[in-house]
Amino acid sequence: MNKTEDTLLAIINKAKMGNQMAFSTLLDTFWNDVYGFQLKRTENENDAEDITIQTFSKAFDKINSYDDSYEFKTWLITISKNIHVDLIRKRKRNVLEAWGNNEAISKVLDDAPSAEDSLITEQNLATLLQNIKKLKPHYQEVINLRYFHELSYAAIAAQLNEPINNIKVKLLRAKKLLAEIIRKKK
Repeated sequence: MNKTEDTLLAIINKAKMGNQMAFSTLLDTFWNDVYGFQLKRTENENDAEDITIQTFSKAFDKINSYDDSYEFKTWLITISKNIHVDLIRKRKRNVLEAWGNNEAISKVLDDAPSAEDSLITEQNLATLLQNIKKLKPHYQEVINLRYFHELSYAAIAAQLNEPINNIKVKLLRAKKLLAEIIRKKK
């Protein structure tokens, strides 16, 4: 094993212990590899970016299952490939369901919210804001900037003076934590 591999293993082990700097280092080191791989597969920058974000999120959630007898990059690419396959299957299923269900088409045509819909939306928004306040402040901040101020990832990165990839991962983690809070309430 050479020095680079030893260093990478040390970083991975720190990530397994929850070290945020190790996660950032892994993200910075392998982002372009995963994104480039997906860009060739999807030929769509938005899909490639979304899949890459999901890849790192899933990899970081499952970092303890990483087997160091395989290359870390290969492990990431495999996760990425599986996410892409799942996305294709989901899209095909949605298209088939839409074509097979004329009711779905009529719902699209009648999408103007009623007074009741508006009231429900307002109540849901109030509940959502209460749940967001349960997150750590840095997660609250990225959700607020992205969804309430409608800033781009680049604008958030500039405002918070952080790399854009960190913003993407932080936002993804914030959404997952928020989903867990909401699930626990039900």
